Amino acid sequence: MRGDLPSSELWPDLMRRAQDGDQRAYALLLRALVPAVRACVRRRLFDEASVEDVVQDTLLSIHRLRHTYDPGRPLLPWAVAIASARAIDMLRKQGRSRDREMSGDMMLAEVADGGAMAAMEAAGTGQELGRLLGLLPERQRMVVEMVKLREMSLDDAAGESRLSVPAIKSLLHRAYAKLKDVGTQTDE
Repeated sequence: MRGDLPSSELWPDLMRRAQDGDQRAYALLLRALVPAVRACVRRRLFDEASVEDVVQDTLLSIHRLRHTYDPGRPLLPWAVAIASARAIDMLRKQGRSRDREMSGDMMLAEVADGGAMAAMEAAGTGQELGRLLGLLPERQRMVVEMVKLREMSLDDAAGESRLSVPAIKSLLHRAYAKLKDVGTQTDE
């Protein structure tokens, strides 16, 4: 034994005893598994909070699935398979969240064409800026003024305009597309 934790060779026997109702063996097994599960999860995730969430989720899954474990087989591959599946679930969940929820800066960087943004920011004179904004429909102009000129956050702009954040993003996207078209027409 390493310290007070059993070596991995004893884990199958501890799980068998846990399946038979030995709570002490089960608690000892779970404590021994935590470092191995954490190491497995850290290979896939880099955010420490997510790692800990997945470790806890893995331990809950092991608890729910312990009756399916065959004590005649090694325990570590079984536990690592569960941990890997939970880590992948977390990555999928984070990916879906990132696809739907983006910060204002991320949205502007991804949605706005660099040429349109450069044209907006290079339009140093008030007259040129006014002319460009005058080309936009009223709601698009209002949103661009709030977010770019008054430097409001997307949430603040949504609150003031009584629109949703996705509606603000959509209006900004359309405004940037229109400004990009205007910019390419004047370059020709």
